Amino acid sequence: VQLVESGGGLVQAGGSLRLACAAFSFTVRSTAMGWFRQAPGKEREFVSGISGYGDTHYADAAKGRFTISKDFGKNVLYLQMDSLRPEDTAVYSCAARSSRYFSQYDSEYDSWGQGTPVTVSP
Repeated sequence: VQLVESGGGLVQAGGSLRLACAAFSFTVRSTAMGWFRQAPGKEREFVSGISGYGDTHYADAAKGRFTISKDFGKNVLYLQMDSLRPEDTAVYSCAARSSRYFSQYDSEYDSWGQGTPVTVSP
């Protein structure tokens, strides 16, 4: 199992980014996957998740601004991030469970990508 993120970068507050997580050796359609982030000096935190059944979940900080989705044809997980704020600055990582069921706990994810940095300037 391999996960490769892309799409991070530097953006001004109020801007948008779309993160992508390409999956190899498994099918995103039937797998619970999530996005987590870790800001400097802080613990990793849950951002958004999507189950193998398609139900989506968001942390309060992401609700109304971020959208998680899967592209079955490309076998890719996305995180569309709009109305970005400086406090969204972090390294964003995608993760996959060996299960269809959603979890917000990073300890319940089995595979992780290398992370992609997002910096939001004021």
